Amino acid sequence: MPCSLRNKYLIPTIDDLDKYFGIKGSKILIRIDINSPIKPETGEILDDSRIRAHAETLRELVERGAAVVAMSHQGRPGESDFVSLNKHAELLEKHTGMTIHFIDDVIGPAAREEIKKLRTGEILLLDNTRLVSEEIIEATPEKHAESIFVSRLAPLFNYYINDAFATAHRSQPSIVGFPMKLPSAAGRVMERELVALSKLYNPEERPRVFVLGGGKVHDTLRILEYLHSNRAVDRILATGLVAELFLVAKGVDIGEANMKVLESKGLLALLPRARRLLLKGLPIETPVDFKTLVNDNVEVEAIGSSIKGVIKDIGPQTIKMYVEIMKEARLIVLRGPAGVIEDPRFQDGSKELLRAAVESSAYVIVGGGHLNSIAAKLGLSERPNLHISTGGGALLLFLAGEDLPGLVALAKSAQKFFDKFLKQAALP
Repeated sequence: MPCSLRNKYLIPTIDDLDKYFGIKGSKILIRIDINSPIKPETGEILDDSRIRAHAETLRELVERGAAVVAMSHQGRPGESDFVSLNKHAELLEKHTGMTIHFIDDVIGPAAREEIKKLRTGEILLLDNTRLVSEEIIEATPEKHAESIFVSRLAPLFNYYINDAFATAHRSQPSIVGFPMKLPSAAGRVMERELVALSKLYNPEERPRVFVLGGGKVHDTLRILEYLHSNRAVDRILATGLVAELFLVAKGVDIGEANMKVLESKGLLALLPRARRLLLKGLPIETPVDFKTLVNDNVEVEAIGSSIKGVIKDIGPQTIKMYVEIMKEARLIVLRGPAGVIEDPRFQDGSKELLRAAVESSAYVIVGGGHLNSIAAKLGLSERPNLHISTGGGALLLFLAGEDLPGLVALAKSAQKFFDKFLKQAALP
């Protein structure tokens, strides 16, 4: 089945590509995202979850009879995690159970020769795409389609697959250029993301509850403004710095120390936007108590009198209140931790809200590395009603209502190459 979002993106899947073009005997270029945290001293990959996630798509393409060439970025030029993908290839081999050929080249003669020699059933991983200077340039799909990157590689392939939702917010050659030249589709990781996010536009998935915390308050305000203006949310449960900002906007005294934290992060400048949202009737709940740190002692302080300590997590009464609200939901989205989870003393809010969400009857979407790691530690990652998003910036921009260039490019490719697919998809 094709993926459809906001009645705007109609994106073919691997099944559609096979049905209308035939994968057997083809050569496929697939953009994955195996950008992983790296230990600078040794180059050791500290978390291979993204590598593990893409193994399924690679195996399936080989089983369908394709020769597969994979590409990904790692880090940014000039940073300590900007390294070759040779160790990523070893982990891909481990998780696919297949031989992964690696070439320390991307678009040069050596890479092109290896691509030409690749046979059905084989997988080749190219080196870090950001070794190509064009890959850090943002431009339109049409412009990138004429880039050296795309011009050198596209003629060597039958199809292109984008399995990298986490980089779908980038308008770079490996993301948006190839769909203009080749019949293209979403890989399985991308497809799962789109299926999960499509629930945000299903009118039957109400009430929708968003649990928003973490430190990215500017970004969260953008999400709140979009959700409220489009009436896309029924209840918002604020935690973290988001909660502190809205408490101040309501006129609550959160204490001098916490006001200084907001000021030091430049967040007090956001108060007018927060107040406007409250005046417009934003359905947001704020904490009734917090766990705070007072002279290195953990205290629980209720809202009502000035908070003495530094806020570190939501308190037990807030957890209880939020859990009750989540019981009513059909769809729950959690983004950002409720407290300073690097300190084990302040993990309760994040753990209890996540556990309650997953144990409810709602479908749950979780975004953000901190919550993803908590889900894994609690043994919740494989729950059937839980989708753990691979997207950081991509998920954020999607929730804020912005178009993702990677999705736009796939939809444009469908319009260009999938005439029969589009006609059938339009049938009632």
